[in-house]
Amino acid sequence: METVYEGTILAGEAFEPTEGHLVVDDGTIVGIEEAAVDSSDIVVPAFVNAHTHVGDSIAKEAGAGLSLEELVAPPDGLKHRLLRAASREELCAGIRRSIRYMQRGGTARCLDFREGDVEGVELLRDAADGLEIEALAYARGSLEAMEAGDGFGASGANDADFGREREAARETNTPFAIHAGEGDASDLDGALDLEPAFLVHVVHPEAHHLERIEHEGVPVVVCPRSNLVTGVGLPPLEDLVARTTVALGTDNVMLNAPSMFREMEFVAKLSDLSAVEVLRMATANGAQLAGRDDGILEAGRPANLFVLDGDSDNLASAQDPVRAVVRRASVADVKTVVLEG
Repeated sequence: METVYEGTILAGEAFEPTEGHLVVDDGTIVGIEEAAVDSSDIVVPAFVNAHTHVGDSIAKEAGAGLSLEELVAPPDGLKHRLLRAASREELCAGIRRSIRYMQRGGTARCLDFREGDVEGVELLRDAADGLEIEALAYARGSLEAMEAGDGFGASGANDADFGREREAARETNTPFAIHAGEGDASDLDGALDLEPAFLVHVVHPEAHHLERIEHEGVPVVVCPRSNLVTGVGLPPLEDLVARTTVALGTDNVMLNAPSMFREMEFVAKLSDLSAVEVLRMATANGAQLAGRDDGILEAGRPANLFVLDGDSDNLASAQDPVRAVVRRASVADVKTVVLEG
């Protein structure tokens, strides 16, 4: 059965505002028809949150004033102590609430760096059970955890030698991703030497790191709100976007609400990037990193989208729909979330 969504549709790779109807059949967008419609709704491709740590959902706003290492460094950062002290039931309930919040805010999937080895992967699966959002586990720990999950999420090249894990990921065609350049530049070359599917953070690249990222075609996930909370600074957003595929993530739930609306607004107002570029970071680029075909509204793509109330008190009279989505919209403006693909 066909379902029709009408309003201003942010269509195609350029997110071109198109008044009309978006038609979905059997989980796939089958057409976008230009037409005059009596609707102020805005139809937007669903988000991909390209870097999360949802395990610490039990400890929101814990550790005020602590350094990055004191907060999250394994094995004895505050986060890891709190995770060890919590029961499985507490962890599962907290993760589920964060995943549910992301789904309500138009997020189709998250790429979660998963602590806890195989048990951590199973915990994420249980927490997401019955929800429509796709929670991908980039596992840490054993090779068995990587096999149980959807990829391997390494902590950083200075923390351990990940050569064995990288080779295993290569043999099984499993994505290997790694934190790099968060506190300083010292682990960036080591991370790049591992030929990762993508890097996370890259706050402190030097000129030769940027050249390597561009030459080697390594995508980057940036998490600017988290970087400011932990006091490490901001990544060179414009330089990275000019050189490679850049996606957005919200990082630790302990530090930030997992809202892609907030992340987009933050990036848009602290950089010279256009609204179209920022929206692409939050949608199509993250989908590309996840190996998925959504993040763009056009015929043949999966029907993962959300509908904003363009006549809400917050969005009424917005002159530029894309800027309104990126810089102004919030979870409260979301009328409908459609995750079918």
